[in-house]
Amino acid sequence: MTDHSLSSAAAPHRVALTLTRLGQLISRYGLVVVLAWIGFGKYVKMESRVLIEHSPLMSWIYDVFSVTTVARGLGTMEIVAALLIALRPVWPQASAAGSALAVVLFLGTVSFLFTTPGVIATHAAGLPVLSALPGQFLIKDLVLIGVAVWTLGDSLAALPASRSQPSRVSA
Repeated sequence: MTDHSLSSAAAPHRVALTLTRLGQLISRYGLVVVLAWIGFGKYVKMESRVLIEHSPLMSWIYDVFSVTTVARGLGTMEIVAALLIALRPVWPQASAAGSALAVVLFLGTVSFLFTTPGVIATHAAGLPVLSALPGQFLIKDLVLIGVAVWTLGDSLAALPASRSQPSRVSA
């Protein structure tokens, strides 16, 4: 007789592994799509002036560059980050660089939550309620920065071990 208890016990584990891999795939390439789409949008219409001009860290940039130059510069960085992140299966080093760039870009965007007027629309039961724009638009970047940090770690983990490092013997 065949013991089906082993195969039925392994089924939830296989499902979990499949779902984890699917989630990782969607996370990585979802981030690629979001970055590229937003980056391309900066060449057409989207600009960040209303967000950047209130930032104490970044508002100076409009004294140096035009609105169009800033928008296209940010768009280019977003597109480059997206392309590099997508290279993870064939070039983990490049993917790590793209992920690090995405982390920096999202740190800038998340900082706008604290500097842009109108993020909080009202308070309900003592809790702040985010406005649709810019509050809800910006809050999603907390998730995106988390995905970018994960892709950075995943890409670094995929790097081959350096031959110059002494081998470690585990106890």
